[in-house]
Amino acid sequence: MTEENQYDAVIIGAGVIGAAVAFELAQRGWKTCSVDKLPAAGYGSTSNSCAIVRFSYSTYQGVAMAYEGMHYWADWSNYLGGPDVDESGLVAFHQTGTIMIEAPGGHHEKVVPLLESLNIPHEHWSVEKLQERLPLLTDGVFGPAARPDDDAFWVEPTERIIGALYTPDSGYVSDPQLSTHNLQRAAEAKGSTFVFNRQVVAINQEGGRVSGVELDDGTQIAAPVVVNVAGPHSYLVNDLAGLAGTMNIGTKALRHEVHHVPSPEGFNFETDGMHVSDGDSAVYFRPETGNNILIGSEDPECDVKEWVDPDNYDQEIQQEQWEAQVLRCAKRVEGLGLPHEKKGVVDLYDVSDDWIPIYDRTDLDGFYIAIGTSGNQYKNAGVAGHCMAELIMAVEAGHDHDADPLRVNGRYTGVEMDLGFFSRNREINPDSSFSVNG
Repeated sequence: MTEENQYDAVIIGAGVIGAAVAFELAQRGWKTCSVDKLPAAGYGSTSNSCAIVRFSYSTYQGVAMAYEGMHYWADWSNYLGGPDVDESGLVAFHQTGTIMIEAPGGHHEKVVPLLESLNIPHEHWSVEKLQERLPLLTDGVFGPAARPDDDAFWVEPTERIIGALYTPDSGYVSDPQLSTHNLQRAAEAKGSTFVFNRQVVAINQEGGRVSGVELDDGTQIAAPVVVNVAGPHSYLVNDLAGLAGTMNIGTKALRHEVHHVPSPEGFNFETDGMHVSDGDSAVYFRPETGNNILIGSEDPECDVKEWVDPDNYDQEIQQEQWEAQVLRCAKRVEGLGLPHEKKGVVDLYDVSDDWIPIYDRTDLDGFYIAIGTSGNQYKNAGVAGHCMAELIMAVEAGHDHDADPLRVNGRYTGVEMDLGFFSRNREINPDSSFSVNG
């Protein structure tokens, strides 16, 4: 083994969380090598992330991590080491605030007490204030969500929404792939290496612990630590490590669509809009470049979930889902049309059994996992990288994380995060939304 192929850690996956893990370890003096089978950092599911930064999770730990995570984006230049770390420039965080539509029995009922417990700024807006700020929003209660081929979809509302929950500190990131490139360059400035267009085909082991990886061109990379951050392929990487069936929480790949439509005539949603979470209509939407609106699904029960092979799935927008998501949004956004030409993206979520991520060690010493991100962890890249680096260093120094789960303090807020909450061996969390809301 040449010295060039010996590292302190190999990180499998160079999406936004994988790149953040590399940067956080590099800041602690570790020599890391990130391997990705795609041509560039953030080229997989990260590239099609909606990159929304919000705090509306279903659990205390989820909200705490998300609020801590927001501060990384707000401090992006300083966090990475200065404005010149990336020749392509730094990504922008658009702190538009988030509106969550409040309807009877809505997700806000779970979220508000959690925001209060963490002293996260928030306001309740009346319908009148909501429509003063976003006059194109309608005030009907449309739920529970249905599909356009169901007569219930077309029934006129008889109730009015309660109002809206507003969190001023949230927003979205303009270019998720660039944000990952920013992290790559920051990690490289600290000595990290990134290898692209190469796939890990074996997890090498020696003496009961991981010893490195083998790539598809025969290259052997030695390292006492390997971190699986492979996104929708993460369960396949776990299988390579011989870990199938060793965790209480599993993951699998879910096909998802996000659609782009023009803003209604007379309203510039790109400049005057904000992130809106409308659980009543089962959609979320945010401003997109070109005065467009980006529309995602909040995974209502009436939509069939498409569990797929991450290497073989339909990457074309389906007419039925296009109509369902856009028409749901059109109920809330007055004047929004259903364009004839379908625009948007199709990609995968790496979904855990309870839609809560797994940030943990494994039964194979030296092998760590940051997986099961369930379409809701882009915003947490910085804090997840920090937590994984703290976890790896603690366990490698002898800490028994399974018996005594590590607690990590946030770099910005100081909030204590219990990493046992994200354990591979936890019970399925009944408090989860079991959707992209987490």
